[in-house]
Amino acid sequence: MASQQDKSKVHRLSLKGSSKLVSEFFEYSINTILFQRGVYPAEDFTTVKKYGLNMLVSSDDQVKAYIKRIMSQLNKWMSGGKISTLVVVVTSKETGEHLERWQFDVQMIGKQSKTQVKANPDENAAPSAVEPSAEKSEQEIQSEIQAIFRQITASVTFLPMLDGNCTFNVLVYADANSEVPLEWGDSDAKEIKDGEKVQLRSFSTSNHRVETLVSYK
Repeated sequence: MASQQDKSKVHRLSLKGSSKLVSEFFEYSINTILFQRGVYPAEDFTTVKKYGLNMLVSSDDQVKAYIKRIMSQLNKWMSGGKISTLVVVVTSKETGEHLERWQFDVQMIGKQSKTQVKANPDENAAPSAVEPSAEKSEQEIQSEIQAIFRQITASVTFLPMLDGNCTFNVLVYADANSEVPLEWGDSDAKEIKDGEKVQLRSFSTSNHRVETLVSYK
């Protein structure tokens, strides 16, 4: 059994705090995928400490501006409980073929989501409500997040090497009543045709559960 001292460290993250944590996770996930999959040169990244790990984030001004623009809107949608899925798609610059699709499904715990649409329609129906989970300490949540990033790092052992120059896009799936900025255009789902799929680990707070899936050629 947990000691009284251990129990005292367990507390419920507020919805705002949980939304911020999930948004930060997305931001570091995007950067980690770009680095680990060699979408940009290794020298374009700098090391920062996060989640008790050495994380790599892009130092390229154009990439940083793009991610910052995404995160600015993502934070608003997350705090409003509007997001169901975030997707990072890696695409060949030469052929336009989608090579990898990293999908992060967000479920609000104890809440039935509305019908989902997004700036990029054509995705599956909304997830059903998730039952409330046992309350966790911040350390337990961080350990779950660490495990996901370690899996993303280890993905080079099973994902095919990306040939040629690649680029990336971020798709966000939001509720039908979400306000969508003008610069966010519609898109297809950018699915991987006849691709393999690998389910990665998940993490959860008292308000959210995030499932991770990668599809590849």
